[in-house]
Amino acid sequence: MEKPLRVGLFGVGHLGKIHLKLLQSLENTEVTGIYDPQEAASKAAGETFGVTVFPDPKSLLEAVDAVDIVAPTIAHFELAAAALRAGKHVFIEKPLAQTPEEARALIELAAFRPDLVVQVGHVERFNPAFLALEGRSMSPIFIEGHRLAMYNPRGTDVSVVLDLMIHDLDIVLSLIDSPLREIHASGVSVISDTPDIANARLEFENGCVANLTASRISVKNMRRLRFFQKNAYLAVDFLEKKAEVFRLADGDEANLPPMRIAWEKGEQTRYLVFEQPEVKESNAILMELTEFRDAIQLGTPIRVSVTDGAKALETAFQILEAIDRHAERARPSVE
Repeated sequence: MEKPLRVGLFGVGHLGKIHLKLLQSLENTEVTGIYDPQEAASKAAGETFGVTVFPDPKSLLEAVDAVDIVAPTIAHFELAAAALRAGKHVFIEKPLAQTPEEARALIELAAFRPDLVVQVGHVERFNPAFLALEGRSMSPIFIEGHRLAMYNPRGTDVSVVLDLMIHDLDIVLSLIDSPLREIHASGVSVISDTPDIANARLEFENGCVANLTASRISVKNMRRLRFFQKNAYLAVDFLEKKAEVFRLADGDEANLPPMRIAWEKGEQTRYLVFEQPEVKESNAILMELTEFRDAIQLGTPIRVSVTDGAKALETAFQILEAIDRHAERARPSVE
């Protein structure tokens, strides 16, 4: 049996503590220590979870094989770059970095060390409702997404595009194998200095259009994506962990679902069928951390690469630029 993977955790905020607990539950994995510049938080987490608190990032890097970066976004680049230069595997929470320039620099650093695993924490890729659609043909012509959240001051250090919409951007970009042609967007700052509500329309070269809305001042939580394509409509509820499929089926298809409506076309009978794919209960964060461990120890592939993370971040910044352009046009002229 291989030696346990020695992991160091950077950041022990709300999400960091979740990562810490799950890392401690992983087989053949050892949480060597933690670091957070907030000494009181580090000390409390160290005592609660029984882990060593390191005095600085350098000393923690020297003691581990891999790092899990759950620090504030402003620290992502510095910590990830130091880890890669030290020859350590890196798991880094979304967004990958603070700017597209930092993201591109991380891609370059990772390219120098192809032996290292660099995985980005876009956790919705591991949502069991989304995974329930694996194996189905996904060629959407139109995508509609709503990601709404009740107010929580914890996320307002960045815009709602980087905080919430980026989840759906990653999903959309992972499915559409075509360059972006045009982006239209608008947004409003209500309670913070950056957009708290935003809508973006993404048009791809292959004709697909994605219309995404995100808000962090909603009266209810919602996380839904709907995919419209030829002969099918698929929906994913990331919050309720449900998936639905409406599709056309030939009359001679074996094992037709019981929920169906016959549709006569000449001598041919087809059916509009409704399916609810089985959604297997799972912990998405545990799944992505397990995938990270297995990629290091077994050489298995990862779902979300550093390039994927950079692509989502780059698109998010293009949306923010489009919001600024829209706001400039909408500003009343002063005569």
